[in-house]
Amino acid sequence: MNWTLAPEPYDSPAATALRRAYYYDVASSYWKRPATEAEIDEGLKDDGVEQLAAPTGEFFVGRYDGEPAACAGILRFAPDTAEITRVFIRPEYRGKGGSGLLMSTLEDAARALGTQRIVLDTRLDLIEARTVYVRHGYQEIPPYKTVLKYSEIWYAKDL
Repeated sequence: MNWTLAPEPYDSPAATALRRAYYYDVASSYWKRPATEAEIDEGLKDDGVEQLAAPTGEFFVGRYDGEPAACAGILRFAPDTAEITRVFIRPEYRGKGGSGLLMSTLEDAARALGTQRIVLDTRLDLIEARTVYVRHGYQEIPPYKTVLKYSEIWYAKDL
């Protein structure tokens, strides 16, 4: 059993399915009930994902034994800073070693964009995600952008 991770267009079938699964997962957790298809459609509408393509960023799809299992994006946020976004591993693939590959790939992509720092924001209740970030050297920082409804904690790492 092994992981592969590669850039992929954000609108490919696998990337689209993973983005929908990501939104379902985080929205359902937030609302404490399953998100509907209409809510997922609304949440993904005009979400800025098109920035996760050259020259401003990149979108990655992780596969576990060939099956689409994870995704994440990197976005040039400022001249020296990149932002990690849409980090997701399908629940059935968590605990199988994919987070390390995901984080190192995102950091390499940030370096390739010419940045020296990575930032991200998340929610307090997403404990698994927060654990991954801290385990990979990210430290809590003050908000680095306008606080959005779902932003509750911010992290950064110098590369």
